[in-house]
Amino acid sequence: MEGEEEQKSEPVLAWMRDPVDIDLYQAECPLRLVPGLDPRLVMALQNMGISSLYPVQSAVWQETIGPGALERDLCVNSPTGSGKTLAYALPIVQMLSTRSLRLLRALVVLPTRDLALQVKEVFAAIAPAVGLHVGLAVGQTSITDEIAELVKKPAFEFSNAYDPEDLQLETSMGSSVDILIATPGRLMDHVNTTKGFTLEHLCYLVVDETDRLLREAYQSWLPTVLHLSQLNTKRMVACPRSAANYRMPGCLTTCLTTIRRMGVERDFNGKCYPRLVKMILSATLTRDPSKLSQLDLHHPLLMTSGGSRKRYQLPEQLESIKLFCESKLKPLYLVALLQGLKEEKSIIFTSSIESTQRLSILLKCFTELPLKISQYSRLQRQSVRSNTLDAFRAGELQVLVASDAMTRGMDVDGIANVINYDMPNNVKTYIHRAGRTARAGRPGRCFTLLRREEIKRYRKLLKKAGSDGSRTYSIPVETVENLRPVYSSALEKLKEKVQSEKSRRRFSGSLSARTGNQKPKREKG
Repeated sequence: MEGEEEQKSEPVLAWMRDPVDIDLYQAECPLRLVPGLDPRLVMALQNMGISSLYPVQSAVWQETIGPGALERDLCVNSPTGSGKTLAYALPIVQMLSTRSLRLLRALVVLPTRDLALQVKEVFAAIAPAVGLHVGLAVGQTSITDEIAELVKKPAFEFSNAYDPEDLQLETSMGSSVDILIATPGRLMDHVNTTKGFTLEHLCYLVVDETDRLLREAYQSWLPTVLHLSQLNTKRMVACPRSAANYRMPGCLTTCLTTIRRMGVERDFNGKCYPRLVKMILSATLTRDPSKLSQLDLHHPLLMTSGGSRKRYQLPEQLESIKLFCESKLKPLYLVALLQGLKEEKSIIFTSSIESTQRLSILLKCFTELPLKISQYSRLQRQSVRSNTLDAFRAGELQVLVASDAMTRGMDVDGIANVINYDMPNNVKTYIHRAGRTARAGRPGRCFTLLRREEIKRYRKLLKKAGSDGSRTYSIPVETVENLRPVYSSALEKLKEKVQSEKSRRRFSGSLSARTGNQKPKREKG
């Protein structure tokens, strides 16, 4: 009752009260039955090993390519691992393929580089089949290299006397990509500094992991995108004769016809102009009216698993399991648990980056644990994180110790277990952590190590997450006691390695100060 009362007291926007129930769609819709799907995309999907669409993908398709035809902005609240990325990638690629324009017409914004790289892979697997180019702006490479990939160079040379600010320079430059996958920080870098980069032809905006992106509004990226995406189309309505001056290639009549087909609405004066179609997605979509109002949604349609029955929903095949442990012996309970799980692929989540580093080192010091273990955190370079994930996907690592950088959207096949070494602070974190397993209808388990004083909070958390409860995983006392001598030895090794790392950093810092070298600032994603 407590959870129900809390939910009723929250303000809910009118359009969120009657959502479309994704679960009512066919469990798996074969590609041959998907209405209007381009045969080239069918082949691309089959090459990816996909023979049918999941319910969320079928539902979004019906509201975009199907009868809905994107007459409303879409808000998708669906569990992790349900297939949301392909749900928006497929209709966007299909719609853009009908127009032979090389303009930046679709933008997908994500909170982290790792997630952006993953989403880019999905688009890159299907977009080339219909002649579309996909770009990436996440700070993984230098901004110069990104510019070379995103913006066409002028087709002819200019004299030394040519003014680079001349309108003709901008007109001769254009986008090399149709679809851009970006993080907010690097997106704003291009908006503010890259010549020839424009959002004025944008037709589709996807905000993935919406609740996090609205919370971390870096450099006011959202209002900037919404403003810039409307500039060109409003100019064309106000002065259609001069529309060709705004980088619309080809015949003016053709351009205006194409623009009108992108989705048209009328303002209060009855004037037509193209509408920027928005799709927002999350497994824990916010209901805060003040946050959602930032998106300026057009007659939004909410699509959610379970309809209006539950605000949050865990993967259907997930089993939640609790493990009671003594605080001082918590690492021993974890080691005993890992021994019981044997070589099953597992992710261990901690509450901080420091805990991630220490726990990873400590587990490697247990000789009784014949598993390949590594860590994954924001402090690591992007190349290190990417290599670690590749090794984990390939089965070269059995256990990954991670901070919450891994909780959002990361998709790794075959993860059997998620282990909460530190209990999550809130229900959203629990849902995103647990969502690393039991993906795409497969079974998975989420273990949570609990001290006695955490039991009540854990039960409340599960109730909010829509779970009916959890079973208890028991570890014999003698198993834990047998690990005590090894634990003492592992702690000594941990102290030695930590001291060695601190000494190395002090030496590195001292050397940099003497030589006048400074580490370059990390680029914000």
